[in-house]
Amino acid sequence: MDLRKLVGHRPLIMVGATMLLLNQENELLMMKRTDNLCWGVPGGSIELGETFEECVKRETLEETGVVVETMELVGVYSGEALHYIYPNGDEVYMFSTVYKSTIEHPSIELNLSEHSDFGFFKLDQLPEKISPPIIPILHDFILSSKELHHA
Repeated sequence: MDLRKLVGHRPLIMVGATMLLLNQENELLMMKRTDNLCWGVPGGSIELGETFEECVKRETLEETGVVVETMELVGVYSGEALHYIYPNGDEVYMFSTVYKSTIEHPSIELNLSEHSDFGFFKLDQLPEKISPPIIPILHDFILSSKELHHA
């Protein structure tokens, strides 16, 4: 936020981490964002001195109340596909390290300042209005999940 005071809405590189949180039925947790009214997944910007793993665990806890203990690296995403302009006009090019984790008995405590609703969705029945920077991540994740089931 301090940096935004200096640069305004101009494009910035935003470094962060994203969590694909699955339940035992292999359904993906998605949350409806309050800023763009699209569905997304837990994640956010890395803080100074923080590792990607610390960032994604913190963001998942802050947004869902879920403590992630074990996780697996899915991939690293950047480039034009992760370019985004927030509803307030802030422009970013995201660099996101993506992880996945499975939780046995999900008890979600939604952060209502960031999200208004949540649900667990089958990978072939995701909500229609997905937050744009999440789309390429979900596309690849769904493709890799299908390949695993056909192998």
